[in-house]
Order: sequence, then C-alpha cells, then structure tokens
Amino acid sequence: MSNRALLEVIALDAEDAVAAQAGGADRLELVTDMAADGLTPPVETFAAIRTAVDIPLRVMLRAADGFAAGDVSALVRSAEALRAEGAEEFVLGFLDETGGPDMAAVRALASALSGCRWTFHRAIDRAASRDALRKELSGLPGLDTYLTAGSALGVDDGLPVLLAEAARRDEPGYEPRILVGGGLRLSHLPVLRAAGIDAVHIGGASRPGGWGAPVSAGAVAEWRAALDA
Repeated sequence: MSNRALLEVIALDAEDAVAAQAGGADRLELVTDMAADGLTPPVETFAAIRTAVDIPLRVMLRAADGFAAGDVSALVRSAEALRAEGAEEFVLGFLDETGGPDMAAVRALASALSGCRWTFHRAIDRAASRDALRKELSGLPGLDTYLTAGSALGVDDGLPVLLAEAARRDEPGYEPRILVGGGLRLSHLPVLRAAGIDAVHIGGASRPGGWGAPVSAGAVAEWRAALDA
C-alpha cells in the first residue's frame, strides 16, 4: 500500500483545478468567494471542474462568512443539486452560539449527504472545546476528516494541539484523518509527518501572486516534492 501523503489544494475554477492536478495535488477543495473564507461554489463551476480534472473533489457547503449555519434548508438544497451533478465529497462545519457544534445543521446535512464522505472544516479551531466537539460528532456517517490548524491563529500556534490529537487517533472521536491547513508552511512538514499526520491543505501557498492570481502548478509541485521527501 502506498504511504503517499495527501495534498489538497483549494480551487476556485477549472484553471486552478488543472494547474493543481498538474502540480501533483491529490484532491481539490472547491469554493467560491475567498473574501468570505470560502463559500459554496455554483453547480456550473463544479461541473466545469469535474470535466477538467480526474482527481477527487470536495465541495464546500457554506452560505456566509463565519460559522453559523444560517438557512439549513438552503444548504440542503445546494447539497442535493451538487449531488445531482455528480458531487460525491463535501466540506462543512457549523457552530452554535455556545461554541459547540450545531448538531441540528450538521445532522441535516449529513443526512442529505448519505453515502458521501465529508470534512468538518476549521470551525473546530473556533470551538469552545475541541474534545467535546469531536466526541459529539463521533459516529456521524461520512465524516472522515477534520481540516484544522490546531488553533484559530494558525499552525504556528496550533502545532502542539495537532501533535497531541494525532497521538490520540485510536480514541473515540479522534479516528477521522487530520488534514492540516491554515498558516501552514513547508517548514512545518517534517514534524507533522514524523507525528504520523499524512494530509495537508493549501490555499494561498499555491498562489504566489496572492488570491487574485491563479493556482501555480510549480508552487503545488514544490509542496508535492516536500511531502514525498
């Protein structure tokens, strides 16, 4: 079995997707509106990207900046429309006013995504208790990944948390894969890999010209090479 680490890259359109795949990305996270930290992309964008590349796509389900779910029925309709177009993997994550997981919203979407795999995104980094959130979400069908920096401030601050959680991977609530993203740098990779963390997520790091620029295949390839070293 291959021990190749997973490299996930944010893609906004088909051009991004093609460059990311050419650079060695294993999977894409599809979003729109990075000014709002990534919202649900139009079905047409998903369809164009699906046609352009042949690597797995995880599609964001998020209607507004922040971590409140908002109109859950609208999110469910978005999920259904994307599934009808062929989407099979998703990204979501919502908190309630106490800082705990919004279980009503998450369960509604998990039900709509029955049979699909999904990531709980960086809402975990804003949770009142990461441990409590993991235990509340434990066992939800399809949840196989947490996208996290270990801290709302980014990987520099959250690295000890990431390493501690990686060491608990056999405990209830800690089985989903840790996908590290949020202020991640190449210099973080050796210690993450040594701890057994085998999945990373990059956005701005794949765009040397900033978010107004497209994904660079060369930048993605640099991360691919570092992960494979």
